[in-house]
Amino acid sequence: MIDRVLNVGLIGAGRIGRLHAQHLARRIPRARLAAVADVVLASAMACASEYSAPNAVDDYRRLLEDPAVEAVVVCSATDTHSQIVADAAAAGKHVFCEKPIDLTLERTDATLAGVHQAGVTLQIGFNRRFDANYRRARAAITNAEVGTVWRLHIVSRDPSPPPIEYIRTSGGMFVDMTIHDFDMARFLIGAEVEEVFATARVMVDSAIGTAGDVDTAVTVLRFANGVIGTIDNSRSAAYGYDQRVEIFGSGGMVATSNNYESTAVISDRDSVHRDLPLNFFMQRYTDSYIAEMSAFVDCVLDGGTPPVTGEDGRAALVLGLAAQRSARENRPVRVLSSNA
Repeated sequence: MIDRVLNVGLIGAGRIGRLHAQHLARRIPRARLAAVADVVLASAMACASEYSAPNAVDDYRRLLEDPAVEAVVVCSATDTHSQIVADAAAAGKHVFCEKPIDLTLERTDATLAGVHQAGVTLQIGFNRRFDANYRRARAAITNAEVGTVWRLHIVSRDPSPPPIEYIRTSGGMFVDMTIHDFDMARFLIGAEVEEVFATARVMVDSAIGTAGDVDTAVTVLRFANGVIGTIDNSRSAAYGYDQRVEIFGSGGMVATSNNYESTAVISDRDSVHRDLPLNFFMQRYTDSYIAEMSAFVDCVLDGGTPPVTGEDGRAALVLGLAAQRSARENRPVRVLSSNA
């Protein structure tokens, strides 16, 4: 029996916003999609109509003024996150915010201070923590199934680059794409990173370089507990969405594989082969998106600390900024808990 339902407003009706809208409306019993806001009113109205939300507006502040809305899910453009989170907290709304909170530590810290002062719940959208493969890898570490961990290796490659218009405003590969891997590294190892060394190039599309970003990178992490980590990123993998992790330790190894449409393997006289991995994050991580939003709703309704806090979001941003600096200056960058 469902004791109470949380009324949630969605801010930003783009690709990820509509995914969350679908889950809030149809997949999470303790949530109700109460309103949708988007700067393009037609988008807000279309999303609200499709997922039976009773209200659609083009100004998120009208949504925050609605007493029926108890919490908001922020899926707007990255450069609007910190202001919307601050306004929502000041209005007494609980907040789920897609990464990052902001592209600067200064505005991130100011936003977190406002959230703490308001006393509302803030959860950051690092959905990969909720993926069954990675949670099992984490359990193998905490249960000492691989002994003392020595090495971590993360592979994260997109099937194709995002539009150049997106790249220009994303904040760069390290704080847009690799930030998920930085959070995953902290989550898996359970320790902070002390030093970052990153090397990056433009190898996929020269237009990405013209826009001021990179598309191929390797990052080395030195953790406070002695573990050495590496992150392998590319904006383009010809065979699809490549998402794998390997943890190697004194007692063995745990490794995760890509997810596929099926487990079928075709063997004939010429080859043994299978279908390509699930094509992108919306297919690969569907279950984890539902799980993270369910956790947020439960946290607001039942109390407690969200599984991914604002401080987790800050820590991943610190690593992203440190990697940017390292790649730019071609040197290791020390990371302190209080600054980049």
